[in-house]
Amino acid sequence: MNIPFLQKLTGPALHQVVGAGPASAERHAAEGVLHRVLSGLPELLAAAVVRIEGGQLLASYTTARELNPGKVAGFNAEVVRQQRLALAALGQPDEALEDILITLRTQLHLLRVLADGRRVLYVAVDCRDTNLGIARDVLRTCEA
Repeated sequence: MNIPFLQKLTGPALHQVVGAGPASAERHAAEGVLHRVLSGLPELLAAAVVRIEGGQLLASYTTARELNPGKVAGFNAEVVRQQRLALAALGQPDEALEDILITLRTQLHLLRVLADGRRVLYVAVDCRDTNLGIARDVLRTCEA
């Protein structure tokens, strides 16, 4: 049962894909993307699909309460928006942003702009458990 008030007290649901907001085709598609990512990266720490414009969370998954993708959804969307502005400033009309890699001491955070250009897939993995090349390949093919 998804009760927003109780979720604020207890944190996100663990080890399950959770849609955010009202049921819609967009939310259902976001949940499908996360299920495909999970099938390719079962050891991932957290994942989310977020609207780039506005930063609204569409679906999320986490393995630990302290890794709440809903809390960082808007920030990740802002990273993508700012990088798009930086690319525009470079004057490279033939280029399009595909993904962004953020490396931490023990984690890799990847932001992949989905094919529609309106949503971003965010994935966090433990760099000791996941090969970057494999993770990027899974993110590239998860929309199929």
